[in-house]
Amino acid sequence: MQNARDTFYVTLRDRLAALNPARTMVLRGVTRPGALVEENELASAYQPVNAFSLRWTGLSVDAQGSLPLATMVCEIRYATDGDSGNGGMDRGRLLSAMDGELAVALSSTPQNVRKMNYVGAAGGSGLAPAAMGTNVFWGDTVFGAVTVNGERLERVATVDVFSYQEAGEL
Repeated sequence: MQNARDTFYVTLRDRLAALNPARTMVLRGVTRPGALVEENELASAYQPVNAFSLRWTGLSVDAQGSLPLATMVCEIRYATDGDSGNGGMDRGRLLSAMDGELAVALSSTPQNVRKMNYVGAAGGSGLAPAAMGTNVFWGDTVFGAVTVNGERLERVATVDVFSYQEAGEL
């Protein structure tokens, strides 16, 4: 399931970066595309603003077919305080822009991608990720209600991500 999670994240991150290359974040002194996976980062109470934060919240496995089908629920959290130059009065517009970016990134065809194994490719090893034999695919995005948290506008969107478990995958 980790290969499917990694593949979905990298695909979403790259699509979001192509849609809005200016959406970046600084994390531990490094500027990177404005998307992260919570479980892959250091624990922190800080919720990044103007960036997308993925959290895996659900899992079910159907073992009835020739390959088990894993269904994972991915929550995508994002928030904005607005632009300080505008006194935060543009926070609704900025949240809407993030809604649009996420909707386009997840609804662009295809809504599937070849599953990749990133073990060995991480950490600057120079190794390329290895293509696996099945795809990762996902359903439509469900956008939750906007939440007001002080001066911040926040939203959580969810998407179901599917992947067949190949032999040897954990």
